[in-house]
Amino acid sequence: MAMIQLALQDHPVWQDLAEVLESLDSNALVREHLEACAYRICGYWDEQDNYYEEIALPEDLAVELVSSSIEVTHQERFLKLKFLLTATANSADSQAPVFEKIGGLLLVYNEKLEFIDENWCLEIKSPLLKATQG
Repeated sequence: MAMIQLALQDHPVWQDLAEVLESLDSNALVREHLEACAYRICGYWDEQDNYYEEIALPEDLAVELVSSSIEVTHQERFLKLKFLLTATANSADSQAPVFEKIGGLLLVYNEKLEFIDENWCLEIKSPLLKATQG
């Protein structure tokens, strides 16, 4: 029995996906999301299963898209955008601003670009975050 070899690297689907992701303003999507939640996260569980009623994010938050992917199930397609979150930390040693990583954010959208889900992974001990335990 002969095995079918499939090579996707030259398939037009990759070019189409790259064009979609390049034309997407991911920075605007994450900013819209942060503004909608007023830079606050309600109901956060950290990696040690500690519960935080609310976490306030700094408003000078810098976001960087670190990965984007499209997930396909039998009936649905999703766009996943993963961001690195940093904020300006005060530094006594330098005149230049120092950026400190405060976590990551994964946003999930359906194929109509409607928001579906979020997943936060925060450096909860960062002094740049204001966490309130419940």
